[in-house]
Amino acid sequence: MLAKRIIPCLDVKDGRTVKGTNFVGLRDAGDPVELAARYCAEDADELVLLDISATNERRKTLAELVKRVAAEINIPFTVGGGISTADDVGALLDSGADKVSINTSAVKHPEILSEAAKNFGSQCIVLAIDAKLADKAWKVFLNGGRVATDIDALDWAKRGVELGAGEILLTSMNADGTKAGFEIGLTRTISTVVPVPVIASGGAGSLADFSEVFLDGCADAALAASVFHYGQIAIPELKRFLKSNGVEVRI
Repeated sequence: MLAKRIIPCLDVKDGRTVKGTNFVGLRDAGDPVELAARYCAEDADELVLLDISATNERRKTLAELVKRVAAEINIPFTVGGGISTADDVGALLDSGADKVSINTSAVKHPEILSEAAKNFGSQCIVLAIDAKLADKAWKVFLNGGRVATDIDALDWAKRGVELGAGEILLTSMNADGTKAGFEIGLTRTISTVVPVPVIASGGAGSLADFSEVFLDGCADAALAASVFHYGQIAIPELKRFLKSNGVEVRI
């Protein structure tokens, strides 16, 4: 059995780590380089950095931050935010990212997934899906959760993998920042259908939430932000808890 992964997430705006609830109400959570180094020392399995206010004009700024973070860590590192071309993917990989997360551009221009996978390998391409329950169906949202679509999240997950995505970062907008637990049903539905790893995101609030998303949600990895940033859950403690509850993790 492959070990389950614990992944802290750095949502970055204007060079600072921030965190909100349901994608709004952002508050400062610290310096991303310092946090990245801390999580690496605490034995996080991977790290995700998402530039939540990215634009094409700020791409160079993000690349410089990626270089600074990459210099401080020795664990796999995924970067996302504002990627619009396969060249953007290459630039971030050159800056030190191991994988690149693509959301809005993948929906608007699906060929970016195929082109990036062809150029850099599917293992480098993460399809980020921000899903929200609307009219009893999980729909894909774009532009940091601000733009609704009629796209079914499960259908898009399957299509994205067909196009070349090697991993899915699945965020429940309903659960994001609530600390009420991961969206188990949605996570299990997608995890059991697609042939690539699924990272569950949104809702982590307790040690038990993590074991539930692994054991019942069938997630391959669990991503969280505020519970790690503000010291509510320590990664070593979390891993010991998971191990004692039958979840295979790296300790």
